[in-house]
Amino acid sequence: MIEELLPAQVEAAEAFHDPAEPPPLFPEEERLVAGAVAQRRQEFGTVRACARTALARLGVPAAPILRGERGAPRWPASVVGSMTHCAGYRAAAVARSVDVVTIGLDAEPDEPLKNGGVLDLVTVAEERAWLAGAAARWPDVHWDRLVFSAKESVYKAWFPLTGRWLDFEEAVITVDPGAGTFAARLLVPGPEVAGIRLPGFSGRWLIRDGLILTAIVVAAASPAAGDDGGSRAHPSTRRGPAFRAGYRTSEEATPTAQP
Repeated sequence: MIEELLPAQVEAAEAFHDPAEPPPLFPEEERLVAGAVAQRRQEFGTVRACARTALARLGVPAAPILRGERGAPRWPASVVGSMTHCAGYRAAAVARSVDVVTIGLDAEPDEPLKNGGVLDLVTVAEERAWLAGAAARWPDVHWDRLVFSAKESVYKAWFPLTGRWLDFEEAVITVDPGAGTFAARLLVPGPEVAGIRLPGFSGRWLIRDGLILTAIVVAAASPAAGDDGGSRAHPSTRRGPAFRAGYRTSEEATPTAQP
């Protein structure tokens, strides 16, 4: 499912449940979850198994995937990537750094933000005005959760390029309901890529099977506007409300909550 949001130079793997037999971990990874509860150990192991599957598709040998600053995954040399997990879903995407500058993935349950106060914390007035109109026009889509997910993907794409925190109110999300895309306008100076300062990021979103997925990929060849290098999916699979029959095919954190 996640591959529909990603260009061809990105390899991805996903899982919709944790296997009965936990995936093996490297000793260094075991130490990271030595005192964790069983659920945390399961999601930690499964998302790393996804990452190793994706890395193998790039021809990269299996290696420990440890945590760097603010919990961001530490990828093998010359590789960029992102991981995400939520209830009922784990995924990872990786690419060669010669092809892709950064990746941001996020998965959320397809449900509204549970705490009404969270919306004020994660959005700005411009976004809240748009959300009110979108909720009235398309009431069966959880736009608040989608915007939250997009901001999570923005942070995951931003941090490897800057090593700096990005507050929720420092990026404004604009969603295209028909195309299944979104744009993030940075309200702070963006990172420089190939001598060009990025004004923001562009991404894609998908709602299906009880999940909201968002993804950002900045291609090395054309980073100026957060270009994703072209999706491997046909445009008709970029499901938003314009593809109403497609985006519900069945009846299911914070910026630093990196896997």
